Amino acid sequence: MEITEILRKGIVTEKTVKLQARNQYTFEVALQANKIDIRRAVEQLFKVKVVSVNVMRMPGKPKQIRQRGAAPRPVEAREWKKAIVTLAEGESIDALKA
Repeated sequence: MEITEILRKGIVTEKTVKLQARNQYTFEVALQANKIDIRRAVEQLFKVKVVSVNVMRMPGKPKQIRQRGAAPRPVEAREWKKAIVTLAEGESIDALKA
């Protein structure tokens, strides 16, 4: 799996901005990616030293599609994976700074 396939996008919310003060950055990653793949991808892409990686599977939320003249029908929920990467002291990723 290539680096661009492993790291989908960086997540920037109020909570993740607070984590950036503690040198932790949050990414949406591929479902097949493991901690070792994520560590290597972040180190190669951003040229930083990764101390630890925490990974979570986020359950998808069920949705309903509503169309004019038809009954609402449920859509299958899509799950995704989130990784919180802790960097070494003094390192930072400027692309995700808010």
